[in-house]
Amino acid sequence: MSEHILITGGAGFIGSHLAEALLATGQQVTVLDDLSTGRFENIAHLVEHPRFRFAIDTITNPIVLDRLASESQIIVHLAAAVGVQLVVEHPVRTIETNISGTEAVLRTAARYRAKVFIASTSEVYGKGNHLPFREDDDVVLGPTSRSRWSYAASKMVDEFLGLAYHHEYGQPVVIARFFNTVGPRQSGRYGMVIPRLVHQAMRGQPLTVYGDGQQSRCFCDVSDTVRAVVGLIQHPDAIGRVFNVGSTEEVTIMELAQRVKAITGSDSPIELIPYRQAYAPGFEDMRRRVPDTARIQQLLDWRPQLTLADTLQRLHTSLA
Repeated sequence: MSEHILITGGAGFIGSHLAEALLATGQQVTVLDDLSTGRFENIAHLVEHPRFRFAIDTITNPIVLDRLASESQIIVHLAAAVGVQLVVEHPVRTIETNISGTEAVLRTAARYRAKVFIASTSEVYGKGNHLPFREDDDVVLGPTSRSRWSYAASKMVDEFLGLAYHHEYGQPVVIARFFNTVGPRQSGRYGMVIPRLVHQAMRGQPLTVYGDGQQSRCFCDVSDTVRAVVGLIQHPDAIGRVFNVGSTEEVTIMELAQRVKAITGSDSPIELIPYRQAYAPGFEDMRRRVPDTARIQQLLDWRPQLTLADTLQRLHTSLA
């Protein structure tokens, strides 16, 4: 059955791929994006589609958000401050965008009983070292004097708000914590490591790796993330729950840089850059970040279908 789905932040990296996937399944899709971090080029090819609409505005405009929400059965809330660099350099924007935006979406969705999907992040696990991270694990954050943790805290408040609306008002809400989604259309402007390394390699520039390069991450292809989102917004048993969405294929950033060099054929050197030089004095990073995906596997039989090698090849091809 066709539904009308509103995607906030839909001109962004993940949102544009999600819009394509939903249109392919026969849904009606409206994108709301102020283009502060999203790009019109990501959705330009969809503008003429008969079941697609695009509105340029912020989610904190109550008139526009109310009108679009009134026409939608599902709101996929992706609009947020993204990227470590943006978070560190603009903490006020980060906190206000994430918390005020999510509050506006939930309040408006409740008026029309629309289901809300909230995109959260692995950052909420903070400095926890009990791996792999499970959705109900305790959380350890750094001090408030480090702006890095303002992003994690703001996304935790988003989750608290979403679950509160569900428990107090019966609002259908689903939450997913994304672990390093990557793929074509992702920008390196805000500290995203893979597009930055690929761009550097293809331009013959030194590949910059922060810290000692031994910190590890798990990278999930955007096509797999989108498949998880589509499944979660459609499954009735996902309501009121939190799900990790990510790959469990772990790689150090140094190894990642070496793999980028190999796949691009680059002879660029790899340079280690201290965190204090890359971001700010006192910057804190997590050594490892690995998700436990048993919960979404049990509900949807979901697992990533693409390996990191597949994703790197796709990204290289899209930029060549």
